[in-house]
Amino acid sequence: MPLTKYGIREWGIATIVALPLMLLFIAGDWLPFSGWILAGPIALGWFVVAAFFRDPIRRIPKNLAPGSMLSPADGVISAIEYVDSHEATDGNAAVILRIFLSVLNVHINRAPCDATVMGTIYRKGMFLNAQTPESAKVNESNVILLEFPGGESFGMRQVSGMIARCIVCPLAKGDQLIQGRKWGMIKFGSTTELILPRPDDVQVGIEVGDKVKGGKTLIALLPEKR
Repeated sequence: MPLTKYGIREWGIATIVALPLMLLFIAGDWLPFSGWILAGPIALGWFVVAAFFRDPIRRIPKNLAPGSMLSPADGVISAIEYVDSHEATDGNAAVILRIFLSVLNVHINRAPCDATVMGTIYRKGMFLNAQTPESAKVNESNVILLEFPGGESFGMRQVSGMIARCIVCPLAKGDQLIQGRKWGMIKFGSTTELILPRPDDVQVGIEVGDKVKGGKTLIALLPEKR
């Protein structure tokens, strides 16, 4: 399975360390089978690291209705929150679709729809367990400010967890996102949010507890602004 470029440092170092050790144990002058026994845990450790940075090939759904929003991440819907104001929607009301990613999930972030990047807002913070409601408010985070092709503002937000302490976001103002395109990740467990304007118009297609896949699961529909 392909591995993401965002984890080259981690899975690259793991490979550099694990491969020579495995060859040493297997080819060395050990007691019968002991080399294979010692090499087994090393191979397992490498597999665990590589599995976290897996980047499976995804077929993005075609012929979606206008305003279709695909999930920006793999995981479980942990909250659907309505707020009176949000910076991602120019201070207007919004609905926040929050996705919790465990260490077992694919951690690649994807674009929910076609959009233009208007900027990012990074904030330092704590590293509470991402499963707690408080973590979404106080943990390290990164807001990606976006615009629909029609000019309306919305956003995505990456939130670190207790283990995840590395937000990867290579986006810059002016970048163009294509629906389903990979654009970043949070390493080792985290939360990703999709923040949509006009909550009264948003047709939410998921419930808390639902499992979703980034770039595949249709999680909301936002009709064009009249």
